[in-house]
Order: sequence, then structure tokens, then C-alpha cells
Amino acid sequence: MKKDEKIPNQSQSQPGKQSKMHPKPEIIRKNYKGSEKLKGKIALITGGDSGIGRSVAVHFAREGAKIAIVYLEENKDAKTTKKLVEAEGSKCIIIAGDLKDADFCKKAVSQCVSEFGGLNIVVNNAAMQFAKDSFSEIDDAQLTETFETNIYSYFRITRAALNHLNEGDCIINTSSVTAYRGSDHLIDYSSTKGAIVSFTRSLSKNLASKKIRVNGIAPGPIWTPLIPATLNNVSDFGRDTPLGRPGQPSELGPAYVFLACEDSSYVTGQFIHVNGGEVVGG
Repeated sequence: MKKDEKIPNQSQSQPGKQSKMHPKPEIIRKNYKGSEKLKGKIALITGGDSGIGRSVAVHFAREGAKIAIVYLEENKDAKTTKKLVEAEGSKCIIIAGDLKDADFCKKAVSQCVSEFGGLNIVVNNAAMQFAKDSFSEIDDAQLTETFETNIYSYFRITRAALNHLNEGDCIINTSSVTAYRGSDHLIDYSSTKGAIVSFTRSLSKNLASKKIRVNGIAPGPIWTPLIPATLNNVSDFGRDTPLGRPGQPSELGPAYVFLACEDSSYVTGQFIHVNGGEVVGG
């Protein structure tokens, strides 16, 4: 997507389907060459059916990892991701369910471990957002759904995963630029993303003695199914960034690879900002 190129206006219902987006997001660049950075590793990715999660899955697969993706109900998107992972010569399982359910979080981790015999990389990535122009429009039902999906699930998936992670393994959490600069129409969403930053930094200290690294990515405006499913007008999406355009999932995948592999062995408690040039703290 080029600078100043407008996206055709479109809308979807939540949670959004990548198969219905126009233009289709770029998942991985054709010239991205894997080098076995994750050979023999097993990764579980929440929200792995589409968008950023799909990009992470395909990049990890090209680097040699086996993949378990967890998603809500987008079966067509999930099956497409599975095919893309398998086209990289890797194995993939898809696990459908509601991450707001604490028991399902435990079952998802158990299913991954049962299928592949272990777990090395956890990518907490699933998220929901509901744009509201007025703070008074955020009712308790929305508040509960946003927090249970966006941050409670991170606690629950991680808690279950820690029974299987060992020295050298890692956790990667997806936050957002909104955690750092705020968002007047995504107040509850931004609050959960800020919580993810604190969660990541605190957990990294807690697990440092076990040599399990915990880091995160803070994306800016990225063209994913969440956007047409939650915003009324997408034609100018991302054009207010210094680079003048939205980002593609393909521009995030390599950052997750870096945090998942040995190249980042001395990095924990940190965030990589892939946001089109917005200057943010931390």
C-alpha cells in the first residue's frame, strides 16, 4: 500500500474476516527468506487465523516452527492460514474457541502440547475493539468483553503455558500504539493495551531467573480484519502517520521472529514499535 493511497470504504461485522477484505493484507513478502531461526520450535498463536497472527504463523513456519493457532469462529480464515503454514513445509493445528473462557485457554494449550509434544513460544495476540465516540457509551458488557479478550486471556494462556515452557523459551505479547498515545474513541481497548505493557514488563522480571524471556510488539495502524469490522470509515486509515499509510501484517512478522529466536537472547521486558513513525515512549 502506497503513501496517500486510499482504501476503498468497507465494513464487516465483528470479529471480521480476512477473506472479505479489499485489498487483501500482505502476509509475508515474497523475498523473505527463512534461515531456520526457529527450527524445531513449537509456537502457539492466539488470534492466529488472520491479520497479524496469520503473518506471525507464516513467518514462524518459514523459519522452521510448528504452529498451533487459536481463534474464535473464523473457520475459513483459519483453514487458509493452516494451508499457508503447511505450504512452508511445516505442521499446523487450528483450535477454535472463546478465549474469554478460562477452561478453553487451558484446553488450547493442552491440545498444542498433546499434538506436538511441547511448547516453546507463546504469542498472545487476540484482541477485540469497539469504537465509541462518547465515553458514556462504554457499558459494562463491552468493558467485560474487551478486558476478558484482550488481557485476561493473556494471563490465562500464559499461566497454562508456563507448565511447559523452559529455559530459552519465550512469550511475545501484542500491545498497540494506543497504549502509549491513547485513543479518544478506543478508551477501553487502549486501557487493555496499556495493561499488556505492564503485564509484559512485570512478567519479564518474574520469569528472568527461569531464563524465559517476555517481550512485546506495539503495532500502529495495521491493515487487518479488525479495522473494517470496527471502524465506520477506513478510507483514510493510517494516512495520519509520518509514513502516510497503514502498515501491512508482513511488516510485523519479522519483528516477532526476532523476539522469538536466539538473536534476541539478551532482550526481555521490551517492546518493538512498528507504527509508521509515531514517536512514543518506552
